Amino acid sequence: MLAEPALAARRSVPFPFADLFSPPRPRPHRAVHRAVMVPLPKPRPAEAPAARPPEPPAAAEKARPADHGKAADKAPPADHGKAADKASDDKAAEQAAPPQPSACRQALTEEIAIAPSIPAIHGNGGCGGDDLVRLEAIVLPDKRKVAVKPAAILRCTMATAIADWVRSDIAPLSGPLGGTISELDNFDSFECRGRNRVPGAQLSEHGRANAIDVRAFKLANGRSISLTDRSVPRDLRETVLHSACTRFTTVLGPGSDGYHEDHIHLDRMERRNNYRICQWDVWDPLPAVAPLLPAERPEEAPPREVAAKEDPKSGAKTDTKSENTKSKNAKPDAGDSDATESKPAATNPQPTKKRRQSRRH
Repeated sequence: MLAEPALAARRSVPFPFADLFSPPRPRPHRAVHRAVMVPLPKPRPAEAPAARPPEPPAAAEKARPADHGKAADKAPPADHGKAADKASDDKAAEQAAPPQPSACRQALTEEIAIAPSIPAIHGNGGCGGDDLVRLEAIVLPDKRKVAVKPAAILRCTMATAIADWVRSDIAPLSGPLGGTISELDNFDSFECRGRNRVPGAQLSEHGRANAIDVRAFKLANGRSISLTDRSVPRDLRETVLHSACTRFTTVLGPGSDGYHEDHIHLDRMERRNNYRICQWDVWDPLPAVAPLLPAERPEEAPPREVAAKEDPKSGAKTDTKSENTKSKNAKPDAGDSDATESKPAATNPQPTKKRRQSRRH
């Protein structure tokens, strides 16, 4: 039997199908708001400034900076267009303007050398460099040109050092040789490689466009002056050696390491305490005729001085020179029986007792 609270709860719940056949209840409609009439704006007065035409979408996107959202929050809307235009104009001007030439580039004029600038080279491992030129010719003080064949790709500072060296030191040396200098034989300049082309070696100064290998100088009369040729006068090669070691920090030639026997290596490598390397052996000229074997001594030549020889048996010193002359001049007498008998005894010695015993063993 159910308790009274439970019965009260069951009686209070209505039957779910009580409204099944009752008519539908009307739903309330939303309130309809009347449209408010907005008045049209007044016409623009005649004395007002002209309105700015809208920018095309492509130009607006191009001129929009990377931090457009932040700038829009900070700057007022009226100045946003002017700031974007100014930033785009500055960026375009910076890209269009060429880089300012260095002090070396400004000093290396066409009165000193024909060396047009080339773009910077940046390779693997620090290969290449900035402020590069292509040294095609060196202009001497009398306006004559010394061609660099082939043209050398160098840093501006290295090209300037080569030009000053040729103009001041090398050109005056060509006068006594019977002609004026007209060409520099460039064996190697810029090449991205290790030292002496050894795989895995440290980057060479050639790889930094800071070195050149000079093999010879050619004169206007067609003569070639090789710096490692022994037939070239020794004093001339020594003069070139001293001038090169004064102007460059590294000079390598014959006798340095076996890789520079036929050319001279020059570079301007910077080291601690301005340390320099100058290794170039100036060899003596080779003889014109190869030396032959010594000639046979003539008979009328005086006898050579020979030291006295000590006799081990008697201890007396005998003059070897007199013995040699006696042995040459002395002739055995036919009637001398001792002389004839001593010969076979000397040539065929009789075996002694010790020799016989040794033969038994």
